[in-house]
Amino acid sequence: MYNNEQTQHLQEETIVLLQQAQHGNMTTNSLELLRDILRFHEYRYYVISNPLIADGEYDTLYKALEKIEQEYPDMVTPDSPTQRVARGLIKDFPKVQHLVPMLSLDNSYNAEDLLDFDRKARELSGLSEIEYCVEPKFDGASISLIYENDMLLRGATRGDGVTGDDITINIRQIRSVPLSARFSGYHIQQIEIRGEVLMSKDNFAAYNDMQEEMGLERLANPRNAAAGSLRIKDPKEVSRRNLEAFLYNVSDVTLQTGAEQPESLKTHSGTLQMLWELGFRSPQQEKRVFRGIQDVIRYCEEFEMQRDHLPYEIDGMVVKVNQLEIQDRMGMTSHHPRWAIAFKFKARQGTSRLTGVEFQVGRTGAITPVAKIEPVNVGGVTVGSISIHNEDYIREKNLQLGDTVLIERSGDVIPQVVKSFPELRNGTERPIIFPVTCPVCGHLLVKTEDEAVWRCNNSNNCEAQIVERIIHFNSKDAMDIRGFGDAIVRKLYTLGLLKDIPGIYTLPFDTIKGLEGFGTRSVANMQAAIEASKKQPLYRLLYALGIRFVGENTSKVLANRISNLYELKGYSVENLQELEDIGPKVAGSIYQFFHNEQNLELLMRLEALGLQFNNTKKDLATGGNFTGQTFLFTGTLHKLKRTEAEALVEQNGGKIVGSVSSKLNYLVVGEDAGSKLEKAKKIETVKIINENEFLQMADPAHAAG
Repeated sequence: MYNNEQTQHLQEETIVLLQQAQHGNMTTNSLELLRDILRFHEYRYYVISNPLIADGEYDTLYKALEKIEQEYPDMVTPDSPTQRVARGLIKDFPKVQHLVPMLSLDNSYNAEDLLDFDRKARELSGLSEIEYCVEPKFDGASISLIYENDMLLRGATRGDGVTGDDITINIRQIRSVPLSARFSGYHIQQIEIRGEVLMSKDNFAAYNDMQEEMGLERLANPRNAAAGSLRIKDPKEVSRRNLEAFLYNVSDVTLQTGAEQPESLKTHSGTLQMLWELGFRSPQQEKRVFRGIQDVIRYCEEFEMQRDHLPYEIDGMVVKVNQLEIQDRMGMTSHHPRWAIAFKFKARQGTSRLTGVEFQVGRTGAITPVAKIEPVNVGGVTVGSISIHNEDYIREKNLQLGDTVLIERSGDVIPQVVKSFPELRNGTERPIIFPVTCPVCGHLLVKTEDEAVWRCNNSNNCEAQIVERIIHFNSKDAMDIRGFGDAIVRKLYTLGLLKDIPGIYTLPFDTIKGLEGFGTRSVANMQAAIEASKKQPLYRLLYALGIRFVGENTSKVLANRISNLYELKGYSVENLQELEDIGPKVAGSIYQFFHNEQNLELLMRLEALGLQFNNTKKDLATGGNFTGQTFLFTGTLHKLKRTEAEALVEQNGGKIVGSVSSKLNYLVVGEDAGSKLEKAKKIETVKIINENEFLQMADPAHAAG
């Protein structure tokens, strides 16, 4: 989209405007240039994953634009970067009709199917050899976009193929979708383009980690995550999910009056090139054009071998006749175009029988149904239990006890139930009855309007929640009590030797030594680990307490603002929302925790047992060699344990991030580094260093040793 000269010019202008913004010298004369620069950096970040400025610098420019537009509201344009983020909830999604029906694709599963497709294509076209364009088949949620006079007019879901939901407000939250594009440069007045909304594997993993930290349900897989996100009625939540969009098909075009058809609209590969040049993420870099079917088959088979190394999920390749005139000549059926076919990769699926359902209780009281199935091998893994998430999921999948069900694994994602087969029922199947009371303590379950899960609110008397909270308290990212895992917690609780979190610090070790399976050395190690945990920093204790919605990062934000844990009792909900990344839901949960008498009693008991309630390291995050820098580690380190290295970063004022992105400053590479290294090499702003270089930066004396 931008050539070298344009890139150089915009980067130079960026430096000038940054200096003006930092000194408060920005004027309306710079308004349109400022918008162009922000669009340029959005393209570098969200489309080609190669940013040229730091996130903080982008934020400075964005805030400068916001300030000018607030002072001069009549100068705001619909495609301004500030107009992407919506405020407030959506009441409903109106139905809209597609300009051209969104048909399905015919499927092929082997080389013979592709040879048969080629034979029919040659017969229909009257040609002896056909030029094909081949591209990945993205595994996401289909969308249709309309641009008119260069502006994004509408975004819609596929729906039934003829009519979909108008989700324009959510589409605007996807930063790889331009709010405006110069289609007029191709003499196009109106265009309808098709694509797929995805959540990358890294973003999916990071989002699920965040969900788990906050005691919320993990999403099933990237495809469902993307599809569900498009229909969320809070655009801010859509933005938070970091969705991406690939646009791969032009379905309808209206040219300007008197204009001739441009060359780009004569071939499918030409349309992909056009979209790429206009700033869209099209499969321009992945697509290949071949004459004849044999090279097509070879490319499809080669690409299948790479599927697990891609940053996003694909489930096949799409083969299209490249010449659009020939596509028109071949036409389509009521179900699919005759000029395209999907080559589906080998399924990581299997069928089994659903024999039972267990209802498990988590530490926040969430009730999760777990399906028990007859063991089946799916993609090299034997599966016998699968989470079926919640009551709505059971209803959506139409699941009954005794059903034959289809199980699928996508990449390394947890297996899921794709669907049931009602047509195979013989009358012995039974409905899955969701309990109305807690399966452990018998307390009445509740469900709020904004959640899909049923929950047991008897948190202080429900044995399952108590045990899960103890397990969480001991866990690696919390108090890190080594040698005191899930099985030991459950055994000691069952024997009556451990009743709650403070009980960890008053365990009868003489009695435990006499139990079967407990050796003298292992008990001594566990005792030492428990004693050592009393000195864990305050942020770990905050995280270990299991306050709902409070994960590791939020715990660090809170700890860095206080000198003693009890100070949080004096914070109002409004005070808490003034802190970094704390919204009303999180603030409300923190406030409730520190105004609950039973929780305050728990804190007093822990303080009396000698746990660290004072923050002796409060000011470290604002000073040190790594202040303002972010780090991530990959591979095996030899001089430090991973936890020691991460602690060293934080002691020097730096931050640890969870994945490779433009927000990362340093990737520290150890032995046998994984895919993070390959991804980091593609981002110019990420500095790749080894363990010795890291230690030299942190502490030259340490490095020398």
